Amino acid sequence: MKINEIQDLIKFVAKSGVSEVEIQIKDFKLVIKTPDSGKNGKHEVPQPMIVQAAPPVVQQSAVPVAAESKKSEKKKEKTDDDSKLITIKSPMIGTFYRSSSPDKPPFINVGDEIKQGKVICIIEAMKLFNEIEADIAGRIVKVLVDDATPVEYDQPLFLVEPA
Repeated sequence: MKINEIQDLIKFVAKSGVSEVEIQIKDFKLVIKTPDSGKNGKHEVPQPMIVQAAPPVVQQSAVPVAAESKKSEKKKEKTDDDSKLITIKSPMIGTFYRSSSPDKPPFINVGDEIKQGKVICIIEAMKLFNEIEADIAGRIVKVLVDDATPVEYDQPLFLVEPA
């Protein structure tokens, strides 16, 4: 390849907006790379941002230390109670429904006793309504998902206190 052919090729690549051209003829290899063009043909270089961490904010408590220790004791009791609870999780991706239709009552409510195999909700996936059954017996403590909302696989749906 002659030098003026290479120069013409370089000019053509620059005008066409192509970012890379590679030509190989026998023992001769030519690679032409151009920077990516912005909207107006100019190469834009991202500007670095300097981020400074905010100094920590120290808040002084108006609550006496004894009251704080009582609160922490209550939190410990609550977490101990939560550790006894079992989570029923979604077996699939879909839309969660608490009842079989909008005019029917929910399958279960907070405080209801459930048995293994009892239908507790429906998950719609690809126009199929799948009845989800309880795999444990116990009492429903909390419903973690709102009716008619999307759920992911393995997303917690209910908290159950085992029987």
